Amino acid sequence: MRTSAGLMMFRRTASGLEVLLVHPGGPYFANKDAGAWTVPKGEPAAGEDPLVTARREFREETGVDVPPGAVFHSLGQVKQKGGKVVQAWAFEGECDPAKCVGNTFRLEYPPRSGRFQEFPEVDRAAFFSIAEAKTKINPAQVQLLEQLEATLHDVKQVTE
Repeated sequence: MRTSAGLMMFRRTASGLEVLLVHPGGPYFANKDAGAWTVPKGEPAAGEDPLVTARREFREETGVDVPPGAVFHSLGQVKQKGGKVVQAWAFEGECDPAKCVGNTFRLEYPPRSGRFQEFPEVDRAAFFSIAEAKTKINPAQVQLLEQLEATLHDVKQVTE
């Protein structure tokens, strides 16, 4: 079973909670929007702790460092349509999505053409309200957004 680990950055604004999502790069996602966005995530190396993977992948896909002292909230895991299991955590942070720059990957494109091209792993990032994020994110990951809302509600209840 393929697994990935990821981080969901969130921020609190005057208009409410927002989350940072990334749009996959490459030709297969170029014209897809609704249901294509995701949390920055990636596959762990053999024996690697999933939270270590999530932190590394967040940096690789966004170019943004997780702030020192960040508090991580487990969002659990979801199984995507293709069978991949995604485990995720959330942390509060801030960045300029327009400045997010990540790694690239090499792909034979068009298929069977013998031509290889470099594509960004992530071609853009953006903050979305929870309601809008639910329309943008991979459908299986909607559960992560719902878990974030529940977790932050529980934390608020404890601190009041």
